[in-house]
Amino acid sequence: MKLAMTSKYLTQQKNVVKELVDRLSKKFEFVSVLGVDTNGKNFRVNRSGTSIEDSMWTERGFLVRVYQNEMYSEYAFNKISVEKLDTIEKEIILKTKVSENVKRSPYVKLIKYPLLEEEEVVGSFIKNKDIETEKLDHQLIVDKLNSIKDNAFKKSDLLVNVIVGFEQVNISKIYISNRKNLEQSYTWGNAVLAPIARKGQENKYFYEGFSSLNPMELLDQLESNYEEVVNKSLALLDAEKVTPGVYDIICEPDITGLIAHEAFGHGVEMDMFVKNRAKAVEYIEKPVASELVTMHDGAASAEDVSSYAFDDEGVLAQDTVVIDRGILKTGISDVISALRLNKKPSGNGKRQSYHRKAYSRMTNTFFDGGKDKLEDMIKSIEFGYLITGMMSGMEDPKNWGIQCVAMMGEEIKDGKLTGKYVSPVIMTGYVPDLLKSISMMSEKVELFGTGVCGKGHKELVKASDGGPYIKARVRLG
Repeated sequence: MKLAMTSKYLTQQKNVVKELVDRLSKKFEFVSVLGVDTNGKNFRVNRSGTSIEDSMWTERGFLVRVYQNEMYSEYAFNKISVEKLDTIEKEIILKTKVSENVKRSPYVKLIKYPLLEEEEVVGSFIKNKDIETEKLDHQLIVDKLNSIKDNAFKKSDLLVNVIVGFEQVNISKIYISNRKNLEQSYTWGNAVLAPIARKGQENKYFYEGFSSLNPMELLDQLESNYEEVVNKSLALLDAEKVTPGVYDIICEPDITGLIAHEAFGHGVEMDMFVKNRAKAVEYIEKPVASELVTMHDGAASAEDVSSYAFDDEGVLAQDTVVIDRGILKTGISDVISALRLNKKPSGNGKRQSYHRKAYSRMTNTFFDGGKDKLEDMIKSIEFGYLITGMMSGMEDPKNWGIQCVAMMGEEIKDGKLTGKYVSPVIMTGYVPDLLKSISMMSEKVELFGTGVCGKGHKELVKASDGGPYIKARVRLG
């Protein structure tokens, strides 16, 4: 594998793609082609063995979008050549034609859209180009992961397994339309640590993830952090259940990110505005959070796994301020939703793969930092918890209910950490109540991009989230 190199395959096919766009432009008012070439490897080691597999994100193919009769249609295929152009052109014309039966059907509502007016843009965007681009040695990576695993086992006889993982994904895309000619290449990496401890019949684990646009630095982060992660796994063996109630809490940055992602991430995806499934549309330019809270989303807002140069609809990356000092300002959109709402697209049109629909999706979603010191935040709490270890989250965009699940909370009593733990920690509440209760925020912002974001029960894409340490008042159970 190499880092951030433009796909030779896509480079070779660009002229053929341009020819296809030219041909189709004689028959359609708008034509665009997205080309994707993604490859990567996923490494895992644990007590029972080692695995090296292709990344789940590996794909290669093309997607054509055309506009006719005030509607957009898409057609995906995975092979293109000069010899195949006639066949591809005929297939697109045939498959994107709306049948008379569909037009007459009382069960189908055909929605009319305006023509997308793109600005003329030509650009080549290569990230990580200053990073060493020598081939990665698979054996070197496996040896490093095994060394970390073995050193972790030495920390305690209570460990029954240690899972250490590393993934690198190289992404190349082209977007060619009547007015745009774009290409991009970038590389992201993930690394994970998950020690599993056992006492009696009780098994507990703590999970820590790391992400970067410079994958090789993640191996050093694994080395630097495995002892702390092991200690948290061991601490969970003696953790008690939290007594349900409302508490002052401090969220570590991974939990802050989970709150940002669930509270006003999914809730401001503007395809939900179109479908009348989001309460946020009623609160634009209204207070929804503490005045301390400013929230961003955008591929240009930070450098992490979702920091592309343009989205899967050819819209250049942006930094969208979703909440500005407590006031909800806007949502995030794909092209089609933006056209329906008469808004400018925000560069959030993402696809799980080249042959899937584009939706309004999060990229890098986070709260800005504040001015407080962590030690002062802890001192300010008479009784509460320091929450860490993101597990899962869920939000109801229509009614603003939220649920966030964390692995553990460390007790704070009389302004000091006591070393006593509770697990699991389930935070529930009403989104504005939670965000308006934020009273302190630390300075440093951290982002985490090891997970995937789903749309409903499917449509997985990479996204990062994060923020500073925050102090809030939340119901725990």
